[in-house]
Amino acid sequence: MSNMRFYLSRRHFPVQSIITPMMKHPSMDPQTLRAHIAALAARLIAVDGADYASAKRKAAHQLLGDGLHASALPDDRQVEEEVRQYHALFSGPAQPARVFHLRTLALQVMALLAPFRPYLTGAVLSASAGEHDDIQLQLFAESGKDVEIFLLNQNLNIEISETPHFKGARHDPVETVSFLWRREGVHAQIYALDDLRGALKARPDGRLARIDADALRHLMNTPEPQP
Repeated sequence: MSNMRFYLSRRHFPVQSIITPMMKHPSMDPQTLRAHIAALAARLIAVDGADYASAKRKAAHQLLGDGLHASALPDDRQVEEEVRQYHALFSGPAQPARVFHLRTLALQVMALLAPFRPYLTGAVLSASAGEHDDIQLQLFAESGKDVEIFLLNQNLNIEISETPHFKGARHDPVETVSFLWRREGVHAQIYALDDLRGALKARPDGRLARIDADALRHLMNTPEPQP
């Protein structure tokens, strides 16, 4: 492991302390470069609450300046693994407790939204959630208006935004309804019923991208593997 990676993954150094050494190695191979960017992006996510896209861009800029093509950036799965390792090193027992708390609340919200086939996704599912993370759900419904009216009838204040489609940029963004549940943020992305086809396939790394309430209960009752 290089000294740079040691700084990023083992010690909580300020960003400025790692920029100069990196700039001395402009010919670093792409795989190593992506690993360094992923590790710094993970710190920005865990500590500052940055989203994945902006964290990767900011990490690349801080390490190399302008000019890095987007294709050279690490993918979200690599950054997610670095976030998980960061929490394991620095967050102690508070982070697993945070994940369990958010999963417990997610089950409550999923029970409420059962008519819309809710699935849990994001950092709460992957167990990489920290203090800045919210509950991310995916709903599959006939109409986004049905979901909005349903939530308003529950006396919940909602905000409407858009989220990129999980199938990629060739698909239109989907409506996202956000609200507070027990003082935690919930973001429910609303997909068409047809989008559920093929959505339950495992990711290339073997993990599921989304799970339903039954699978979440099973996950919460399954002991974590010991290192």
